[in-house]
Amino acid sequence: MNKKWFGVLLLVLLVGIAAMNIMKDKKEITEIENPGLKVTDERIASGAVSGIGLGDKAPDFTLQTLDGKKVSLSDYEGKKVILNFWATWCPPCKAEMPHMQNFYKKEAEKSNVEILSVNLTSADKSKEAVAEFAKQYDLTFPIPLDVDGTIGEQYEVVTIPTSYILNTDRTVHQKIIGPMDEQMMHQLISELK
Repeated sequence: MNKKWFGVLLLVLLVGIAAMNIMKDKKEITEIENPGLKVTDERIASGAVSGIGLGDKAPDFTLQTLDGKKVSLSDYEGKKVILNFWATWCPPCKAEMPHMQNFYKKEAEKSNVEILSVNLTSADKSKEAVAEFAKQYDLTFPIPLDVDGTIGEQYEVVTIPTSYILNTDRTVHQKIIGPMDEQMMHQLISELK
């Protein structure tokens, strides 16, 4: 009987330690401040990691879109940009897409904003699955395809969806890890210069 209880207590202790470590790691990665609806990556803000930091100019790239056009991030300099990374199999991405489409439909021209929604095609099912997803969700913003995964890697996309909110000069205003809704997009775009 004592061995059984000792085993149960040991298991509970180990699960508790693992949960605490996960929560600690999660806090180190993201912090949510409610009034301003900002999500920042503390490691980026503090400069603790190499890569793209807040205030840095987002690296340019050129990818082919789902409809066969080539787009470069630099094509959108002078516009506010939501640079979103996603995949079709991702439940939070599926939840975010209707919000992004509604925001885009209402605000693209009025607010000088563009959404570039980079599909991580190298981690997705297929280009056909992306096309079917875009059709199902009636997406009208550009969907560049990161076929070899280099852009997602360059932008340090580990968790999806991940979005970079870019000023008109292409500098990084925020990095959002996780899904956004329309209200959050409005708030973030209103902060941009």
